[in-house]
Amino acid sequence: MGSRLQIEADDSVLLRVTHSNLKTFSADIRFSLQSSVESVKEKLWKKCGTSVNSMSLELYDDAKNKVADLIDNSRPLGFYSPLDGFRLHIIDLDPSSVTSGGWLEDTSLVEKYTISEEDYVKRDGTFRKFKEKIASQNPSAFEPKIKDNYMEDLCANIKVGDRCEVEPGAKRGVVKYVGRAESIAPGFWVGVQYDEPLGKHDGIVKGTRYFECPPLHGAMVRPDKVKVGDYPERDPFEEEEI
Repeated sequence: MGSRLQIEADDSVLLRVTHSNLKTFSADIRFSLQSSVESVKEKLWKKCGTSVNSMSLELYDDAKNKVADLIDNSRPLGFYSPLDGFRLHIIDLDPSSVTSGGWLEDTSLVEKYTISEEDYVKRDGTFRKFKEKIASQNPSAFEPKIKDNYMEDLCANIKVGDRCEVEPGAKRGVVKYVGRAESIAPGFWVGVQYDEPLGKHDGIVKGTRYFECPPLHGAMVRPDKVKVGDYPERDPFEEEEI
């Protein structure tokens, strides 16, 4: 027995550590063979939360056979002749331990702090208040970033001169412009001259002329709102069938 206590000062062992309550807990930890069982428990307490006084340790070999119960806290770990790859299993004996009940692993079991909308609005320093402040200084700060080629692919079959119908409202007209409109927003746009005064301008948007049309007949819309095809002008005197 005495030969088992003759441990070199630099000897250590790498053990796989598991826990009785924490099913997902598994760690490879290196221990000095000169460390007492109590010191081993103190090191494990910092890793898993089980107190030293509530901790029982079992040693298993790499064939899953139980080698020993580490009962004597004063004995060095090397007394039990562990080898690299052996498993050290922690048993938490405290029924009220922080590791019991599964809430350390399953956050759905933890009671969440909630606050009413009324109380949240009254609070200062919230992200909502910060966002509102930034948005008031820079309205585009929280807008999604649009790429320069946004909806370019949808313009492949849309050409200037095409008859079209624009949603919403099925407004009909003719395509007058296809391309980018940086004064509005990044990406591709379609300029439409409506058959009727359903637009907002005459082809000038924010100081830039994109096309020419009568006042209140022009609109700049995204390509996904435009359908090109056989859309003749509607007869204003045509009555719907009854």
